[in-house]
Amino acid sequence: MNRKIKRCKEDVIFDAILFVVLTVVMLVVAYPLYWVVISSISKPAAVSGGKVLWYPVGITFEGYLEVLRTNTVVRGFLNSVFYTVCGVLVNLTVTLPTAYALSRNRFGGKKIVTTFYMITMFFGGGLIPTYLVVKGLHMLNSVWALILPGCLSVYNMIVARTFFKSNISEELYEAAEIDGCTHAQFFFRIALPLSGAIIAILVLYYGVGHWNAYFSALVYISESEKYPLQLVLRNILITNQTALAQAATTPEAREAMRKQLELIDLMKYSLIIISSVPVLLLYPFIQRHFVKGVMVGSIKG
Repeated sequence: MNRKIKRCKEDVIFDAILFVVLTVVMLVVAYPLYWVVISSISKPAAVSGGKVLWYPVGITFEGYLEVLRTNTVVRGFLNSVFYTVCGVLVNLTVTLPTAYALSRNRFGGKKIVTTFYMITMFFGGGLIPTYLVVKGLHMLNSVWALILPGCLSVYNMIVARTFFKSNISEELYEAAEIDGCTHAQFFFRIALPLSGAIIAILVLYYGVGHWNAYFSALVYISESEKYPLQLVLRNILITNQTALAQAATTPEAREAMRKQLELIDLMKYSLIIISSVPVLLLYPFIQRHFVKGVMVGSIKG
């Protein structure tokens, strides 16, 4: 027999207050995103005039059309996809074996190695020494300059190590060892198939990092054909506006400049939406692993 538990008045009031507070927080976070979406399809004059608040004004898709017509944007988008995919593969190839090795109790030097890794979280060589290393390895103006210097995140490695230590027990390895399983076979055939949650978390963390990165490309990449999308967006928003402002010397030129700046503003919002789409499409596929991977990797062990 199911009996309905009667809630006290204090619980109802607390839940109501919590619901209102969380709703307000959700609206505060969601409104800027919604505003960018409606601004990307509104007339630039309406956006700059502050008329776009709750719904688009003068719906136009000129910003998206101009983005698609700009070869540098399309090329930058494809470059970012390539850099992100290659970068994540290299990150996983380096991080997962390192984390697994440091999670095993039989690895005698794991404390020394872990300390060595953790020192790099507090001390770094700086921009100029890193640039000289990249230059000395002949990686300038190549995809490797964007991937190899940061191929291992110590924080992500520690989270993955904790996950392996908490979920892949020594008893499981001993049982596999009895059947003749080596460390490599155990890692690839048993540990990795059981680690879908942490792999999904690493893919998200590393993928978002590569997708949003632009400073490394700004330092190491000199050919515009190899620019990632974020660097292309930066050039559109900063370089083009500066050049237009300097070129406006007559009333006709200033009017043309004003219209061009409005178009650039429209492209800005369109590019924000376009650059966010890949991450938004990736998240639903790993959402079910996200909470499990983060919580297990952060509080256990």
